[in-house]
Amino acid sequence: MKKCSFILYLLFSFTIANAQNANVTWGEEFKMKKGSTDLEVVYADNSGVYVKESHMALKSYFVVAATMRESATLIKLDKNLNEVFRQDFNKELKGKEYEKFFFFKDKLFLIASDYSKKEKKMTLSATQLDKNNGEQIGDWTEIVNWQKESKNDDINFNLTYSSDSSKMVIVSTIEGKEKNNYEVRQFDDKMNQVGRPISITNEFDPKTFQLEDVLYTSNGNVVIVGRIFEYQEGKKKKAKNLLFSNYNIRIYGMNGNLVKEINTEVDGKWLVSTKVIQIPQKEIVISAFYSNSKKGKDIDGLLVQRVNPVTGEIIGTSSKEINTGLISKLENEDDDEDGDEESKKERRERKKLEKIQDDEDGFSKYMRFRNVFSVAADGGIVILAEKYHHYQYTEVTTSSSSGGGFASMSTTRTVTYQVYECGDLMMAKVDANGNIAWLHVLPKEQREVIQSSGSNTSGVSFSGGSGFFNYSDFNMPFYAGFGVLAGSKNASIIFNDSKKNLNTLELGQKTRKISYFRKSECFAVDLDLTTGKYTRNILFSNNDVPTAMPRLSSGFGTTMYMIGKEDRMLGKSKIAVAKVTLKKQ
Repeated sequence: MKKCSFILYLLFSFTIANAQNANVTWGEEFKMKKGSTDLEVVYADNSGVYVKESHMALKSYFVVAATMRESATLIKLDKNLNEVFRQDFNKELKGKEYEKFFFFKDKLFLIASDYSKKEKKMTLSATQLDKNNGEQIGDWTEIVNWQKESKNDDINFNLTYSSDSSKMVIVSTIEGKEKNNYEVRQFDDKMNQVGRPISITNEFDPKTFQLEDVLYTSNGNVVIVGRIFEYQEGKKKKAKNLLFSNYNIRIYGMNGNLVKEINTEVDGKWLVSTKVIQIPQKEIVISAFYSNSKKGKDIDGLLVQRVNPVTGEIIGTSSKEINTGLISKLENEDDDEDGDEESKKERRERKKLEKIQDDEDGFSKYMRFRNVFSVAADGGIVILAEKYHHYQYTEVTTSSSSGGGFASMSTTRTVTYQVYECGDLMMAKVDANGNIAWLHVLPKEQREVIQSSGSNTSGVSFSGGSGFFNYSDFNMPFYAGFGVLAGSKNASIIFNDSKKNLNTLELGQKTRKISYFRKSECFAVDLDLTTGKYTRNILFSNNDVPTAMPRLSSGFGTTMYMIGKEDRMLGKSKIAVAKVTLKKQ
């Protein structure tokens, strides 16, 4: 295999002293392939890190036209961030559509699909790749196929892991005009199907039901999390008039039988956003924000339920009204009774926070769960959530030009902009007894605008979050959002922000919005998982290195790998990979 020669031999190997809890090392800088559409760290293990670069490849060629397909390149770097191999799969994927790289039990698979228009059949196949050089091992193996009844049916599927990562799980559905079913299959590391498929009947109209999450538990049960929508009263039954109504959470057995339906209307509380996890070899945990009114604009509380994964019975339910009055006041370790009097600026910020807390405003309905993980030391659960809003708008411009004489020519240009607003970061801990041990909100305002060529073509336009099958969206946003590197006692939350927000730690403090990420700083918030105390430090400046993408990072143990990418008006974009190592675990 031809090894890629680096364009720039500049090694960014340095350690940042500003961050108290993490070290950063940058690898060599290299250029992306022209026409690449996506870039992401997809996996990391004890041998190195794997980077996926998506691009378009020729699918078929005609005299007057050509069709394109998505392909991908896999780049592996060792633990010192030196390139091990770079392998594209245009040849191997000929006649197929790239789906994803799947890492499973120390093996690497390339997953692809193929649709026969004549037979109305889609086939999903896998081939193993050598993790040492990226080359194909053996032939393609068919995993599963789906048959359409009508050419207008939509086949949707997603690949994920069982809760203990011991199986690969494929969730699929064929959507048509009538109600659809879901099929859940599990596979071993030889891509052999284990057991029979679990067929689950969806009792809801697909137009008003959005599958949000599927959890395959360690005992073989399946948890289905769905969002129910309803049409606005007095409006026509069109996608644009759909409004979110409530959540539906059900547990199904291995035969597809309904084991338990979780009551999502607890004492008149309406779930707004939810996250379902399973603590390894233990109970299922459902974390949810709720509103006290069906169509409330604010989040009024936090609900945590622990569920028996076998019977579906509720082990314990704890709910807590949350408002800004619960925000824990940060204590400065340098403060003491003999310290200087607070400055006018500090006094203003304190009074702002006190006013916010006195008003007891609810949190925005756009708050979304990002990470929920258990703390082994005390059985508590740490929740990280983010204020998130995605929308798009289209601009149409028409320009005219004279062609001489009486002739004139007009040109219409349509540009669609995808807007991603990633706001305040909420950090909270629920102890083993269901009490909120601490709750913090760190203000931030990230706004990323990405230009795209077309508008949303989805038949149903659900708002308030992406569905379970809508995973192939080029991983946008690229630079907004945050990544998490968690240890047993501490966690580092990494994100891009304005340098002027260095001392912004609490609500009430002035926050500078960041939208030009090339001029941002990459910060680390070092969080103590027991006490909730945190500090904010600068890891590095994005002005000195390719702009970091913390949200698209991947962690292995106490090490996180993330991409840095710099776009150029002339020439190819350049990229590098950073390794962030957590000092405290």
